[in-house]
Amino acid sequence: MKKDIHPENYRPVAFKDLSNGDVFVTRSTVNTKDTIEVDGETLPLVKLEISSSSHPFFTGKSKMVDTAGRVDKFVSRYGNRNKK
Repeated sequence: MKKDIHPENYRPVAFKDLSNGDVFVTRSTVNTKDTIEVDGETLPLVKLEISSSSHPFFTGKSKMVDTAGRVDKFVSRYGNRNKK
């Protein structure tokens, strides 16, 4: 591996899946202003819309995730094309 190309500021960071509330901790260099307390330790927090714990591909469950009304916007724009 090449030397001096990887960041030096890795630290524990909490990632929270907003769709199901799961929190997992891993090392990262991401910058964030939010914090959360996990196991008595205050960690930087990154909020995620979807992660492997809630994504239909990984869970095997099909569910519709609608953030900011995207599905409603699509239906109102295109409607049901099969109806005559």
